[in-house]
Amino acid sequence: MATREGEAEGRRSVERVQTGVRIERRILLVLKALAASHGLTLGDLVEGIVLHAFEGAAPFGPESMARIRSLKEVYGLDLDASDSHLLVERKAQARGKARR
Repeated sequence: MATREGEAEGRRSVERVQTGVRIERRILLVLKALAASHGLTLGDLVEGIVLHAFEGAAPFGPESMARIRSLKEVYGLDLDASDSHLLVERKAQARGKARR
């Protein structure tokens, strides 16, 4: 198989951009820990999840799902897919009071 200029065999060259995505804190903790456990960056993990989702394919096998369940417990993540469009952000003032 011929490769495109600047690409290793089987690899695809892409242009990545920095983004300021806001995400629920515990979800981020689980994602970062999962990425680290697979030897991936957070960005690589998110790209993989999205590419699978775009094709209607599950991004994780049984071992990863077991790891995700454990990490959700460790980080107190009690949200699931049914919560996905129901999340609202606390007001900044309320967060400050909650920390006191």
